[in-house]
Amino acid sequence: MQDLAEGVARFQGDVFPAKAELFAHLATHHTPHTLFISCSDARVVPELITQGEPGELFVIRTAGNLVPAYAPGADGVSASVEYAVAVLGVREIVVCGHSACGAMTALAEGHDLGGAPAVATWLRHADASQARTAAPGDVSTLVRENVRAQLANLATHPSVARALAEGKVSLRGWVYDIGTGRVEELPTAAAVAA
Repeated sequence: MQDLAEGVARFQGDVFPAKAELFAHLATHHTPHTLFISCSDARVVPELITQGEPGELFVIRTAGNLVPAYAPGADGVSASVEYAVAVLGVREIVVCGHSACGAMTALAEGHDLGGAPAVATWLRHADASQARTAAPGDVSTLVRENVRAQLANLATHPSVARALAEGKVSLRGWVYDIGTGRVEELPTAAAVAA
């Protein structure tokens, strides 16, 4: 806990004062331009990867950067997507997968998730991703197909479908390589049409 406390102290002593004007503005304005959906993996930090300022990204992080297809009823991911698109008016949505993803590795390699039943159930949202991946055990391909499948799932959400039809939002698929820092942009037209 000491490291976190030291980090807060550095933020309050160095970072916050240097950006005081920005934070004063953010205290009354919330207008992010991008909804960034990434994995919960601690090695994937959207604001660091994009070098974004506070207030620029509305971030959703889930195991495997999964976005369930729209279904009636409330869940945290759907509510966050709807809020970002319909209320905040984000103009771009990025789904970002990454190398060495534990969720995709577990699926590709058929790991026993019996001891983690909630994780196993959650990862069922990647069934279409697995179906699109021809070679079992190919984590890299599964990561890419999963990004494409999640983009297709996003397009099933009414707020996203409406914004896409009106030309108010665009979808992008990225794959971040942890070891090199490289970000690969995937073609998205086919993914959304799927």
